Amino acid sequence: AERGMNSSLYYKNKDFRNVVSIVPTSAVTGEGIPDLVMLLVQLTQKMLKEQLFLSPQLKCTILEIKVVEGLGTTADVIVSDGILKEGDTIVLCGMHGPIVTTIRALLTPPPLKEIRVKAGKGNPYIHCKTIKAAMGVKIVAHDLHDAVAGSQLLVAGPDEDIDELKEEVQMDLKKLQKSVSTTARGVFVQSSTLGSLEALLSYLKENKIPVAAVGIGPIHKRDVTRASVMLEHDKTYACILAFDVKIEKDAQKFAEKLGVKIFSAEIIYHLSDMFLAHLKAIDDEKRRQFAGEAVWPVVLEIMPEHIINKKDPIIVGCTVVEGTLRLGTPLSAIKDTENIYLGKVTSIEDNRVPVETAAPGAKVAVKISPEDYSFAYGRHFDHENPLMSTITRKSLDRLKEFFAKQLTKKDIRLLKDMKEIFNVED
Repeated sequence: AERGMNSSLYYKNKDFRNVVSIVPTSAVTGEGIPDLVMLLVQLTQKMLKEQLFLSPQLKCTILEIKVVEGLGTTADVIVSDGILKEGDTIVLCGMHGPIVTTIRALLTPPPLKEIRVKAGKGNPYIHCKTIKAAMGVKIVAHDLHDAVAGSQLLVAGPDEDIDELKEEVQMDLKKLQKSVSTTARGVFVQSSTLGSLEALLSYLKENKIPVAAVGIGPIHKRDVTRASVMLEHDKTYACILAFDVKIEKDAQKFAEKLGVKIFSAEIIYHLSDMFLAHLKAIDDEKRRQFAGEAVWPVVLEIMPEHIINKKDPIIVGCTVVEGTLRLGTPLSAIKDTENIYLGKVTSIEDNRVPVETAAPGAKVAVKISPEDYSFAYGRHFDHENPLMSTITRKSLDRLKEFFAKQLTKKDIRLLKDMKEIFNVED
């Protein structure tokens, strides 16, 4: 109504031409999708009856490639226009080049059964010589294992140039491969069809997840071997994002043995979330591993009225002037002529309560334990010498690599000043 259109629930709508039909659907449970398909079919038959016609030109799309016991590798296809015959020479899109083969058999499912449902001894497939649109059919032929689900199938007539047909069937895959900006370091993406692969790649690009290579169909040991190459370059990306595909048991075991992770999901967003959680876990682990090497900037001012112990260990009351004081921070006393390295902070107390960090303005008792030579307060330095965290080129690199997002603008400015004090090169 806000947009000037009348609407109604589809089963209450009595004027489809003037009133917009609403079909409630759920992306979680799938409810409403059959109703939506039924409504589209009904409206098409009612409103477009005179425009609908069958074309003699074959239009056939590959739905799925699967191995059937007793038949070998088969292709489930949907014939939406034209005619398909047993013995036809067909041209299909393959992951490693076009496939040219001959139809050995055309099989349809038993009555009231889906083509995806496996036929049993009591309900065998129906053998057909000819298939007319529109219908789903299972094709039995040689060399189908490499065919790409979601691509088109063409029939090579007696007067048609097979080389042209080969180029035509590979066009969609080539376009997709050109649009994929693969990098030397990235994840390996495997999807069930050409269309779902395109959607997944688009989503990964939005989330800035690099892609090294792509594939279509079930995951085999050879796919795991390809992904394992990334273990030599960057273990973070030594994984396969499997969208709506089967993972062979031997491939799963092989991946576990090599250390390649396989993330599998039937929803694109879930797959992306799983990989991002994987990245976060790796980053958190690296932060824990290198936390001792990263030194945060801090400037302390000694309170001369709160000198608890002058030497080994030094325990003094301090005010945090800039930055954040943390346990394990190496401290130096800054003098005009030199910087005296005192040791690492092994204890921080705020009102006699142990704390791990102290923010700017905090007044805390700081215990500094020497590592090599023990310097003494009053003899080598005093309250007029500020205390600063001791930074090096290595500590700065670790800080930028693993904690860059946590650094504030004040921290960055302070680090620039400290680089000059400690003569750290860029």
